Amino acid sequence: MIMKWPDFTEDQNLSRKLVHVLSGVLFMSSWPIFSSTTGARYFAAIVPLINCLRLVAYGLGLFTNEGLIKSVTREGKREELLRGPLCYVLVLLVCTLFFWRQSPIGIVSLAMMSGGDGFADIVGRRFGTLKLPYNKRKSWIGSISMFTFGFLFSIGMLYYFSIFGYIHLEWMPVIEKVAIISFVATMVESLPIDEVVDDNISVPLSSMLTAFLVFGH
Repeated sequence: MIMKWPDFTEDQNLSRKLVHVLSGVLFMSSWPIFSSTTGARYFAAIVPLINCLRLVAYGLGLFTNEGLIKSVTREGKREELLRGPLCYVLVLLVCTLFFWRQSPIGIVSLAMMSGGDGFADIVGRRFGTLKLPYNKRKSWIGSISMFTFGFLFSIGMLYYFSIFGYIHLEWMPVIEKVAIISFVATMVESLPIDEVVDDNISVPLSSMLTAFLVFGH
C-alpha cells in the first residue's frame, strides 16, 4: 500500500487564491457601512493604502513576515509582494477613490479581478487538462470559470449595492453589459502576456475600459 502525501504546494496555491477572492469581495462588501459623507471613500481607502505600504515594506525586506509571504505569493519570495499582490491592492485603492459605491464600473472591475480571476486559477489548476491553443499555460475550463464566476460575482455585487440604493439599474440591459465585460476580461486573462503585465492589472483595466463603453461615465 502506497501512502500519498498531501500536496502542500497545491494547498498553498488554493489558500493564496482564496485570499485573492475574499479580500476584494469582502472589502467591497464593507462599503455600505461607511457614512454618506463625501469623505467616506477616503476613509475607506485607508485600508488598501495601509496594505500597499505594508507590502512595499515587506517586499523591500524592511520587515519580515513569512506568513504573509506564503499566503499571497506563488513561490514564497518576498520580491513577489511588489508585483501581483501590490497591483491587487493598488486596484482596490483606485476603485475606492475614483468609483466608490455609486459606480458599476468599479464594482464590476473588482468583481472580475477578485472573483473571476481567482476562480479561473482555482478551477483551471485542478481540471484544466485541455489547454488553450494560443496559451498552453491557460485552459478552457479556467477561461470558462473566469467568465462564469466573474459574471456571477459582478451581478451579485451590483444587486447587493442596489439593495442599499447606491445604484439604480435596469437589470436586463445590465445582464447583457456585464456579459460583455466578462467576455472581454476573460479574453484578456487568457492571453500569454503574464510576463509583460500582471493579471491584477490587465483584468481590472480591461474591465474598466469596457465598462466605461457599455455603462457610460
